[in-house]
Amino acid sequence: MSGKKKVYVETTVVSDATALPARDVVQLGRQVVTREWWSTAAQRFDLYSSLVVAKEVRAGDPEAARRRVDALAGIPELDVSEAEQLLARKLIDGKAVPKEYPDDALHIAVAAVHGMDYLVSWNFKHITNGHTIPLVERICREAGYECPCICTPQMLQEGGRE
Repeated sequence: MSGKKKVYVETTVVSDATALPARDVVQLGRQVVTREWWSTAAQRFDLYSSLVVAKEVRAGDPEAARRRVDALAGIPELDVSEAEQLLARKLIDGKAVPKEYPDDALHIAVAAVHGMDYLVSWNFKHITNGHTIPLVERICREAGYECPCICTPQMLQEGGRE
C-alpha cells in the first residue's frame, strides 16, 4: 500500500486528457485543467479505472480511442462483480442515476465497493451533480459502503491537502 489516496478515474476525465482541443471555450478550459491534473495525478494518487471505463474509452473515433486507451496504460482496472452490479441497481432504483445510464451507476458503484477515496469525473448530469450526490451517498451508506468524494479534476488540483 502506497499511502496515497485512491482515485477512480471516470471516462470523461480520460477523454478530456486526450482529446483534441475543443472549440467550445468551456470545454477547452476543462481539457486544460484535466491535462494539468493528469500530468501529476499518478505521482500524487493511486489511480484506478474499471472494465466500464475500458469499454467506454474504446468507443467512437478509432484515433481518439487509441489515445484514451494509451492514457490508461498501467492504471489498474477494477472488476465489476455482483456486488458492484447490485449497488448500481440500487442507485438506479433509488433514482440517484437514471435507468437509461446504467454505466454511470456502475462507475459510482465500482468506486464505492472498491473503497476509493475519490471518484473524479466531469459528468455533471449523472455523477458529479450537487443535487444527486447526497442521494448517492445515502444509498451507498445504506448498502454498507462509504461513498467516495465525487469531484472534478479541478477540485483535486495540486496544492490541496491530499
